[in-house]
Amino acid sequence: MSDLEKQGHKTYDEVDSSASQSINPVTSPTYAYKTSATKWQHFKDSFKRVEVEELDPNLTDAERAAIATARSPLKRHLKSRHLQMIAIGGAIGTGLFVGSGSSLRTAGPAGLLIGYAISSTFILCMICALGELAVEFPVSGGFTTYCTRFVDESFGFAANLNYAIQWLVVLPLEIVAASITVNYWGTDKKYRDGFVALFWLVIVVINLFGVRGYGEAEFVFSIIKVTCVIGFIICGICLVCGARGSYIGGKYWHHPYGAFVGDSAGARFKGTMSVFTSAAFAFAGSELVGLAAAETSNPRKTLPKAAKQVFWRITIFYIVSLTLVGLLVSHKDTRLIGTSSVDAAASPFVIALVSHGIKGLPSVVNVVICIAVLSVGNSAVYACSRTLSAFSEQGYAPKWMNLEYVDRSGRPIVGIAITSIFGLLCFIAASDKEGDVFNWLMALSGLSSLFSWGGIMLCHIRFRRALSAQGRNTDELSFKSPTGVAGSYYGLFVIVLVFIAEFWVAAWPSGYKQMSGSAIATNFFEVYLSFPIVLVCYLGHKIYKKNWTLWVPASQMDIDTGRREVDIELLKAEIAQEKAELAAKPAYKRIYAYLC
Repeated sequence: MSDLEKQGHKTYDEVDSSASQSINPVTSPTYAYKTSATKWQHFKDSFKRVEVEELDPNLTDAERAAIATARSPLKRHLKSRHLQMIAIGGAIGTGLFVGSGSSLRTAGPAGLLIGYAISSTFILCMICALGELAVEFPVSGGFTTYCTRFVDESFGFAANLNYAIQWLVVLPLEIVAASITVNYWGTDKKYRDGFVALFWLVIVVINLFGVRGYGEAEFVFSIIKVTCVIGFIICGICLVCGARGSYIGGKYWHHPYGAFVGDSAGARFKGTMSVFTSAAFAFAGSELVGLAAAETSNPRKTLPKAAKQVFWRITIFYIVSLTLVGLLVSHKDTRLIGTSSVDAAASPFVIALVSHGIKGLPSVVNVVICIAVLSVGNSAVYACSRTLSAFSEQGYAPKWMNLEYVDRSGRPIVGIAITSIFGLLCFIAASDKEGDVFNWLMALSGLSSLFSWGGIMLCHIRFRRALSAQGRNTDELSFKSPTGVAGSYYGLFVIVLVFIAEFWVAAWPSGYKQMSGSAIATNFFEVYLSFPIVLVCYLGHKIYKKNWTLWVPASQMDIDTGRREVDIELLKAEIAQEKAELAAKPAYKRIYAYLC
């Protein structure tokens, strides 16, 4: 790593004032301040831009993008506990607590579980692949940057824009969901704007505290959500086993309810396939550990553990809790979300408790849903602002937009401002069409995650191909994906199949013969809106740049810029020593280290 790259990670509050005379603020992102300055002056100065040295104009676009994202002056304040809770916090939200209701209604309890179980398998492959890449390249923008470096410039443009749009719409989407949740208590419409404004303000203020404030907030939010899910699981098991006087068991899986929705095999298949849209929305955020790598103090130590543990926690929380939801709530229950704009306030978790006479807890669950909104909204501002910054650093955005602006506190302040302003769309919650707004915003963000996850696994495949083509091997990797390249191929293959199945479901939904043409068109775009957006971005960039290559040749791929450990031989020696130490430990410790 160059001196410039090393300097790029210091900020003005980390420099001794005695060194101020030797620092050039034009060529270095390092700043000094006088100890006599007031706290208010320090606060104002923290919003000033960190200036970095201009890049060599003779560099290629790919080289400029790699260097710019590698030396981004974001602060490294995230720890292991933050990373684990960030991933969980981004993945446990209204998608689980609220969105799963519509999936239960359209697919039945068995279809709901099948959809989420299949999603969990490629989520495992994605997280492992991302962990390997993020440990080696903890750069600004994370995997969106990898798409440009390891696949193709146009693919990187589409991936960056897709991911930014996904999180851009998630913020108002989550706050609209919060307004739906507040309806549960019969909140008068005239107070709804007040709740929306409160949620929006809290989310924006948290992100103004920088990455440390974001990390601590996510840590607290996620603990509350995880506690709620664990409590629901314990309560749900007791209810299913007859704690309220009558044994429930698999009652709602049998006649007259049925495990699936539909009278024919085709209808049941379509119902199950429809789950993938809501599952993708619900699992969105699992990849945040990779995006946060650039702001992690020691990614080599913390990311592998976070990547592996996050999968197990999310899978257990989702699969177990949704199994209990399917056992406690009939898919024919008219209170499930999507039935009407009035009943949309109740989540299946709340319905499960209310239906079996549990008092008090339904309101607690709704409070936790509101906290989940804050958590996912917090992640939305964080993810979108960092993606927009990396988008500009890679040369995709006009210079006048200043999207790469990072202040002295390490905040991509322009990205935060744009995301926050777009979040004001949440005030549409006061409209009678809030249910429609929820559906369309969910359509924009639903399949976007599948594109991102597929892109991550494609980047992993291309990275491993480049190692081989350049005469190098995986011995130089600090962390190797437990699922390997085979897992990435599997995950990418399943995602392609899901897109094909989703197209069929979107174009020919269940009961389409009885539907009008406009209803079929509305259903198609609610399910498949992300696909044409990404396709237009990809082809549009190809045409604009007149770049018709499919991907960067493996032999020419840059697989060194951005690494924090640049002495490969020393790194190999450290890895070999760590493996020897692990091999000397008891079998149960080796198994735990492999899985967690």
